[in-house]
This record gives sequence, structure tokens and C-alpha cells, in this order.
Amino acid sequence: MKVMGRIELLRDRHRGARCVLVANGPSLNRMDLSFLRHELAIGLNKIFLGLRSFNFYPRYYVAVNPKVVEQSQVEIRQLNCVKFIGRTAAAGRIEEDALTYLVDTASPPARFSRDPAQGVHEGWSVTHVALQLAHFLGFSEVVLIGLDHRYQFSGAANETRILEGPDPNHFSEAYFGHGQQWDNPDLVRAEESFRVARAEFERDGRRILDATLDGACAVFEKVDYRKLFCR
Repeated sequence: MKVMGRIELLRDRHRGARCVLVANGPSLNRMDLSFLRHELAIGLNKIFLGLRSFNFYPRYYVAVNPKVVEQSQVEIRQLNCVKFIGRTAAAGRIEEDALTYLVDTASPPARFSRDPAQGVHEGWSVTHVALQLAHFLGFSEVVLIGLDHRYQFSGAANETRILEGPDPNHFSEAYFGHGQQWDNPDLVRAEESFRVARAEFERDGRRILDATLDGACAVFEKVDYRKLFCR
């Protein structure tokens, strides 16, 4: 069965439901994440480094950055959930299978794609990719956590660097730390993408909430995760 046919079967699978999109900022270490065991969660990039300590498992997983996929290909293959992997990043590393969908990022139809069979826009953030997929899956409410949106780095946006010491920008010091390559963030363009995503969700009567603990992103409506989940 072709990719387009397979992925189309996922359209609106969770129509009207809520999901939690788990980004990878260090604020996750200061949260009580026990509520995730009762939520539909979408994990990103190297979230597998925290699954044991956070005590949850995602229903979905998204990674499109070639460096992340190259560094994590063994762990990605071992994940027992539905996975969306960038086709370019996956080349020679990750193959499509019953749980794995390869999505094109080279020529997306728009800044926010409603049809991942036609491609998704990377949007300078894997979070933006995950928002497009969450919309496709039918979620009416997406709650963001771990979107700290603040980084310590030197050099220009999008520049490839090697992080020699521990990683201060993610929940694990081993995330990109100790000699691994990573791409400097582009917060300005990421925020542009987030504003497009918010507008697309709201156009359909859906919403994106930001429940990140002390998050610096000002694009989405802020909520306190403790009031939202820990009742």
C-alpha cells in the first residue's frame, strides 16, 4: 500500500479529542508529569531519553531533523508507537513499516499543511510539524508542554554547532551534549510558524494551549498545567 493511502487512514482518527504535545525543554524536569499516563501524548525528537523517568509513553512520535534521526535511529526504530519521520532524514536509516510513516518536508504545499500526504512544513521547529499532524489527526485541543523557547547558544540561527559540554537547553544533558552536532534554533521564524498554526486551528474552531512551566513563547494562550490536568 502506498504512503498516501496508509496515512489517509489516520485522518480525523481523534476528531474532537485532546492531546498533549510534549516538547523537550528542561522545564519538564520541574513538572509532575503523572497526568500524561491518562492523556494522548505526542513526543518529539529525543523524548525517549526521558520516558522512564517521566513514566509515560507517547501514542505518537515525530522527528524530521536529519541530525536527530541520525543520532537516534536505533532508539527510534525501537519505539512502540506510531511514528512520523521526515523522509529526507530517514533516508538510509529508518524504513517505513506498520508503525512508521515517512513524510515529505522538501516541498510542502503551504506553511501549514492540512494534508501530510502532500508534505509538511518544517517551520524551523519540530513542534510546528507536530501541530500539523495533530490537526490532521483531528485533535480539537492541543496542549503544549516543554516548549521553553529559550536557548543558550553561540553563532547564528540555523548554524550547525558542536556542543562540547552538557546540553543546557533540553531535559537531558545528553540530549545534544558531549560532542554531538545540533542546529542553532531560529526562534523568530519558529514563532512565525506558530502564529500560522494558531490561526489555522482557530479557523476550524480548535485551539492550542501552552501549559509549559515558565515558557517564553508568547504566541499561544497560556494555561497552568496543574489547573488543567492535576485536579
